[in-house]
Amino acid sequence: MISAPKSLRLQIGIFGRTNVGKSSFLNFIAGQDVAITSPVAGTTTDVVEKSMELLPVGPVVFLDTAGLDDVSVLSDLRLKRTAKILDRADVITLVTEADSWTEYEAKTVAEAAVRNIPVIIVINKSDLKAPSEGFTRKMLEISPRVMSCASLDFGKTIADKGNSRDPGVDRYKRFLLEVCPEDFLKPPMLMGDLVPKGGVAVLIIPIDKEAPKGRLILPQVQAIRDVLDNGGMSLVAKETEYITALKKMSGPPDIVVCDSQVVDRMARETPPGVKCTTFSIIFIRYKGDLVEMARGAASIDALKPGDRVLIAEACSHHAIEDDIGRVKIPRWLKKYAGGELDVSVCSGRDYPADLSEYKLIIHCGSCMITRREMLTRIGKAKEAGVPITNYGLAIARSQGVLERVLSPFPGALKAFNDETERIKKGASR
Repeated sequence: MISAPKSLRLQIGIFGRTNVGKSSFLNFIAGQDVAITSPVAGTTTDVVEKSMELLPVGPVVFLDTAGLDDVSVLSDLRLKRTAKILDRADVITLVTEADSWTEYEAKTVAEAAVRNIPVIIVINKSDLKAPSEGFTRKMLEISPRVMSCASLDFGKTIADKGNSRDPGVDRYKRFLLEVCPEDFLKPPMLMGDLVPKGGVAVLIIPIDKEAPKGRLILPQVQAIRDVLDNGGMSLVAKETEYITALKKMSGPPDIVVCDSQVVDRMARETPPGVKCTTFSIIFIRYKGDLVEMARGAASIDALKPGDRVLIAEACSHHAIEDDIGRVKIPRWLKKYAGGELDVSVCSGRDYPADLSEYKLIIHCGSCMITRREMLTRIGKAKEAGVPITNYGLAIARSQGVLERVLSPFPGALKAFNDETERIKKGASR
């Protein structure tokens, strides 16, 4: 993705009048000075292109344009080049100021509507003047995606406020995820890249009360198919036959994947040096952001009795007596935290609008929702400042084997370890 050609990147046009802070906004999102900024109007004289990896969105290229109201000697040429960006842009970011809406912004929105290009409105310089309720309401009538931003002095913002840019950046990423073309959100492989061509994956599948009669569940079927599609082989066994299956092999498997409910047993019985993980973990990598979810799993260590925890299920299944999300995970977390937790459950599309009251969100494997929707849910949690993880990661942490099942994913393991260390340091102060 880092080396993706421009033609395969999401093209994001940044439009606005002169001196509204378009280049400052680009620097704000990029986290570095990629465009020259100045209080002098018309500093950007030509289109500035910045390619970057904007996770979890993916490879993007920002197109920072000259001011829509440019009246300089070369304004005609500059505005023609700015107009051409409308032919390229997948998404338009329209930067304006509080309580300031002119014919230039209106014309840009009209052009975007004709071309069916989604628009994100950024009300910049909010540190100098906050937008009125009436103006914000008017912007929301034009576009459902409106955000305020104080990006003018990027360097000073970082120095004075540390990570204060993160909520704004997270909100912007969420808007991009909502509007970018569906075919852009191509997920990574489910398992194919974890098994070399001709290699073997052992899949441990319990047959218990939650197993549908006469068939396997969707994640298990998809994992088997992905291994086959990529030239690998899969050996399927119940947890009670796992050791026997290993003994019948001429060599160690390339990876072992199990149902999260038997992760403790699998970790004990898998030979040292053999990579292993769970279906839930490979699915959150496929449908969401494993690195962010691994980071969120570290917050399980900070849970205290009485803390509010949200269990989020993407499907509306009938809960059984010993349901994994409603019964088992709360029971394991209670033991890990040393006392009762205040656990709420949401299912299907009923994801709460206000997440700020929770200390932690634990999401299912997301096999029943799209990658866009799962990434949006993660983005909403980040905006609210609430750590989010998933069933497989939470269960592995509560069983003390999370580092082992993250062994196939070095980036996610590092994120978990770094966040764990940060939490420890905070607790020792």
